[in-house]
Amino acid sequence: MPRVLVVGAGLTGSVCAALLRRQLAGPLDLALWDKAGDAGGRMATVSGPHDPRCTADLGAQYITCTPHYAKKHQKFYEELLAHGILEPLTSPIEGMQVKEGDCNFVAPQGISSIIKHYLKESGAEVSLKQCVTQINLRDNKWEVSKDTGSPEQFDLVVLTMPAPQILGLQGDIVNLISEGQRQQLASVSYSSRYALGLFYEAGMKIDVPWAGRYITSNPCIRFISIDNKKRNLESSEFGPSMVIHTTVPFGVTHLEHSEEDVQELITQQLETILPALPQPVATKCQKWRYSQVTNSAANSPGQMTLHLNPFLVCGGDGFTHSNFDGCIASALSVMEALKNRI
Repeated sequence: MPRVLVVGAGLTGSVCAALLRRQLAGPLDLALWDKAGDAGGRMATVSGPHDPRCTADLGAQYITCTPHYAKKHQKFYEELLAHGILEPLTSPIEGMQVKEGDCNFVAPQGISSIIKHYLKESGAEVSLKQCVTQINLRDNKWEVSKDTGSPEQFDLVVLTMPAPQILGLQGDIVNLISEGQRQQLASVSYSSRYALGLFYEAGMKIDVPWAGRYITSNPCIRFISIDNKKRNLESSEFGPSMVIHTTVPFGVTHLEHSEEDVQELITQQLETILPALPQPVATKCQKWRYSQVTNSAANSPGQMTLHLNPFLVCGGDGFTHSNFDGCIASALSVMEALKNRI
């Protein structure tokens, strides 16, 4: 039975894992590792510590589907809509630019529910807080080391983490990446930003006419979401939640600052935009060092094959573009590269 490792529990990794399970006729020992404490990657949903029903999407806020991808990725959208994981976005988003033919969707159980759906479909053994450090070639298998525990061997490895983290791996992989591939990986660039989640007690009201709002005149804040309202989850039983996304210039400038200092700056700016906000009972500040791809790897059609036998392949939005359809396109490209390898 082939043993396969997918590194990265974001959208590309979880879809790769689900497609591997669905498309392979024979038995498969499938593992998925992620260095974070929860699955989702940049589709992260966090719960307030006082009430798990009060949740906030700290990464992607909603999904925009163009007519091109509505047709190309129809099966993916139909599946998620049929399971109630996606539904049309009907809440008012102030300042949203809607192009003709586009459809917008929201995840009522939180954006990470998309990832968790695909992980469940994959049947993979998911291990969190597993940071891959080295990949070595041993007896025609990949020996993968992590920062805790013993190395493990796999017949095939799929890497879906950001390109700088691939370049940071140690071991034989350093010499297996060609100079051309190294240059391609090094050319991938990302924007950086912070997201701040605010969680409120039951009965609190945030009295604004919108569920989300794009901010154009503030040096710090780019987008605000009343997250439960965005997902049509307003209830008297649990409090509202709010997410504030910073501008990219603010994120870049304050990338190495402490989260406490950054949170204070965001809060100060938020008070100038919404001066009557109640005090939250809990907060969560998230730094997205690799928020969105600003320059993807050239001449890589959704994936990059680093080694043929045993197979080692990279995927993710660094090889396409940073949205739902970019990650789906990359996962499909990885599967195309893998189809004759297992």
